[in-house]
Amino acid sequence: MEPHTEEATETLSQEFNWLLDNTIDRGASDLHISADNAPHLRIDGVLWPLDVPAYTPKKTGDIVSVLIGKHLQHKILSDRKELDFSFSYREQRFRCNVYYSKSALCASLRLLPNKIGSLAELGVPPAAGDMLQHNQGLIIVAGPTGHGKSTTLASMVDLISSNNREHIITIEDPVEFVFAHKKGIVSQREVTVDTPSFASALRAALREDPDVVMVGEMRDLDTVEAALQMAETGHLVLTSLHTNSAAQTAERIINFFPPHQQRQVRQQLADILLGVISQRLLTKIQGGRVLATEIMIANSAVRSMIREGKTHQLNNLIQTSAAEGMVSLEKSLADLVSRGEISLDDAMSWAIDPRNLKTLIY
Repeated sequence: MEPHTEEATETLSQEFNWLLDNTIDRGASDLHISADNAPHLRIDGVLWPLDVPAYTPKKTGDIVSVLIGKHLQHKILSDRKELDFSFSYREQRFRCNVYYSKSALCASLRLLPNKIGSLAELGVPPAAGDMLQHNQGLIIVAGPTGHGKSTTLASMVDLISSNNREHIITIEDPVEFVFAHKKGIVSQREVTVDTPSFASALRAALREDPDVVMVGEMRDLDTVEAALQMAETGHLVLTSLHTNSAAQTAERIINFFPPHQQRQVRQQLADILLGVISQRLLTKIQGGRVLATEIMIANSAVRSMIREGKTHQLNNLIQTSAAEGMVSLEKSLADLVSRGEISLDDAMSWAIDPRNLKTLIY
């Protein structure tokens, strides 16, 4: 992008701040800036255009370029053609992804919660907090993009730091929530800023005296392999995956590996897994959003199914293990419908087993 005059930069900066003000003041979760379109806000899960003329590719590029310039990220964008970072504005945190679309610079921004809520405040069942009593093992938060995985992980980190005198290392891309040191020490490392990659940071963490490691996302084989090793060597590992159920989560981890290693990985995963929290954020009938969760606790039956390659049976096991603290997604959805918080149509659209959901409701 060509450099702007000081006056032009100030004008663009004011317009960008106006977009951020609208995002905050209207209670939006996301802001989208794209070429040949008006900026859009996502409010309660629905995209709404702002009442301004469509941005030309040049204007979009100019506004996004000013944002990048403030955070000195031009070189990374030039090398990778996409960029993740976070920043603060009006005492609010934003996560930003900058990318190219048809050669035009675009940006998607997520407004992060200003306060790290407790698991109960987020609507996560108590069984998830019980998993954090362990000193070693793997806890996975699963779900689609934009359904609160980072927020749940942040709540877990904050809970551990509040209660335990432990060293917690977070590896994030980018850093989203800034943790205060409480009883524990929290060392936050940002990929591309503090470390080359998730896998590199995980390998280094073994030499940094960690008790707990939070990996923002397991994206590749190297990261998965390093995370499993970390959990296997006496550490508590918290992480996330873009999967839709506990069963799919277990299978996804195994499928990261080549076929000749998968039997060994099934054994390894069965030994270290503590549980999976799979979640969805749904639009409430009265406005706002509410969390639906599936909780799988890695008891002996779950471990056996993973070892034996029977992950397709995990959904049924979760449905019949409520007495052990497990929660099926259908049970969570049915409870939300019965309380009048979400519609039956929305519940059906998110259910893993719609037939079971109907049985629970009717």
